[in-house]
Amino acid sequence: MNRLLEPLADLGHVVLSALARLGLVGRFFLGILAVLWLPIRRFSLLVREVYFSGFRSLLIVTVSGLFVGMVLAVQGYEVLQRFGSAESLGVLVALSLVRELGPVVTALLFAGRAGSATTAEIGLMQATDQIAAMDMMAVNPMARIIAPRFLAAVVSVPILACLFISAGIFGSYLVGVQLIGIDEGAFWSQMQASVDFRLDVINGLIKAVVFGVAIGLISVFEGYYAPPTAEGVSSATTRTVVVSSLAVLMLDFVLTVWMFRGLS
Repeated sequence: MNRLLEPLADLGHVVLSALARLGLVGRFFLGILAVLWLPIRRFSLLVREVYFSGFRSLLIVTVSGLFVGMVLAVQGYEVLQRFGSAESLGVLVALSLVRELGPVVTALLFAGRAGSATTAEIGLMQATDQIAAMDMMAVNPMARIIAPRFLAAVVSVPILACLFISAGIFGSYLVGVQLIGIDEGAFWSQMQASVDFRLDVINGLIKAVVFGVAIGLISVFEGYYAPPTAEGVSSATTRTVVVSSLAVLMLDFVLTVWMFRGLS
């Protein structure tokens, strides 16, 4: 009988552990919100973290956006040409980038590049007792270390998403207009007429902000609670990339259903 109940007991242990960790994340998030005004007040802290997390991710984001736009142009032209709608290539690329690919791919790239770096940095600070030393000197690590990095992610992801989308549209223009030969006027005019500012652009930016909150929270949380060993920091860094990527994809589905449920 005990052997039959062991799987159920293991499942209950897993569920309770997950709920306890979720509660810890929620309490940690509330702690960040309580001191979030301090990085805004000390603007130099926020600028420095935006530089390290956002500006240093600029190259990979823009180059990725350029090639994603080129690929979309090639693939989209092949499909639209079958239906005699090749002139609508700009609409296809713009809506794909603004609604979905821009925020999602940017968030995934940011999680892999900046999120993992943030977790490793905070984890190493824990391992070398730097955060404990701040506590001893009456310096709040949540205000000095955690909140600026969290807020930097929230600020950086929407900006990088806009740059990704711009680079993607430019890449599709190079392939569609300059290489394939689609009419330039039709490419831009149909794009301008079909992309709605509120429905498409604003909703895309809302997605990017939500993804920035999720990635920022996960990266600082995993770093702050990483075991103070080399293996612990390494595991926390890997966990940040995996959990952030899954969170972005799940949030994307939820936000898409919520934003576009009235279109059906």
